[in-house]
Amino acid sequence: MNHTLATINITPGEHKIVWHAFGMTFYGDTIISTLIAGAIVILLGFFMRSRLNVRRPGRVQLFYETVTDQVQKQVEDSMGIKTAPWVVSLAFSLFLFILAANWLALIPTKEFIPPPTADPNLTYALALLVIVTMHVAGIRKNGAKKYYAHIFEKPRVLAPLRIVEEIIKPVTLSLRLFGNIFAGTIMLALIAALPAFILWAPEVLWKLFDAFIGLIQAFIFGLLTILYLSSIKPHHDHAEHDDNARDDDKTVEAHDAREPLQEVHS
Repeated sequence: MNHTLATINITPGEHKIVWHAFGMTFYGDTIISTLIAGAIVILLGFFMRSRLNVRRPGRVQLFYETVTDQVQKQVEDSMGIKTAPWVVSLAFSLFLFILAANWLALIPTKEFIPPPTADPNLTYALALLVIVTMHVAGIRKNGAKKYYAHIFEKPRVLAPLRIVEEIIKPVTLSLRLFGNIFAGTIMLALIAALPAFILWAPEVLWKLFDAFIGLIQAFIFGLLTILYLSSIKPHHDHAEHDDNARDDDKTVEAHDAREPLQEVHS
């Protein structure tokens, strides 16, 4: 009996559409899918704007409002919206774009329009956008000396490790997203090699799971963007927050101490 085994050759960085111009190489499939994901986000925004209704909001409006509320809450808890209100727009836009990019994997396009987040070139670009913005905004708000003061805090022997940590932030941020989405494309390729009579069941289940993973990864990237950008908050704001918290604790303790005395006098 002869058995025919399907050969699956999946190589990271391999592209179906490649353009060469001006002595440079352009990965056309990543560029096209990135433009599609961006267009989806923009068109959804215009659609929501045209259907804006305060009394009877539609599903798209409710989705936008829910995501915006969650992003605003995360920004307020981590750094305060007044510190940098533009962080809400940045994190919101990155979340929607990455979600749309991840969910392109659910569309059967024979790998000619892959999810752009499965290409490390895009994830590196997104991570550099966040990290460079963090450093530029932090220096502009605090000054270079105050912003990088945490690197040389005691014990100073850990300063080299803190410098390495700052350097690898964009690497870890990008590879986390790339690894999860690229793994999804590998699983879809493996499932496609199954016999046709059982192909539909695992493919449907995996695409549902892949959609969930795409949502989680978009959420994680947006959340890490907020956490990284929270470092631009002035250091004296942290001190004032701690002092206010200690004052509130002392007020509560004093109030609790007075209650038994009031009961005795009564």
